[in-house]
Amino acid sequence: MKSRLVLAGQSKAEIAHAIAAALDEKKLPALAPGAMCYMMSKQQYLNDQGKSWHPHLMFYVAGDSAESWGANLQGSPVIAVNDAEARVTVMMVVVHHWSDGTPDPH
Repeated sequence: MKSRLVLAGQSKAEIAHAIAAALDEKKLPALAPGAMCYMMSKQQYLNDQGKSWHPHLMFYVAGDSAESWGANLQGSPVIAVNDAEARVTVMMVVVHHWSDGTPDPH
């Protein structure tokens, strides 16, 4: 949905409003329990700043859940980013090897 709105030239405010309305009206499916993805390819694209960041796993949790996972705390392996617009927290856990088996030098 967000991609279609961006490609249609909607503003950030219009996109945020449309997503909030779709979530409120249950027009978007609920986040499935256990939703996750692997970002272990050297060709990964995290964002414009971190194109090939580190190999990592990403877990998606409904709401603002960083605190309940102990994320972003000193010594915690879990890094969390709350996406308030999508009403989801993305938890990232860095792993030590790329999908081809080579070690991550970072």
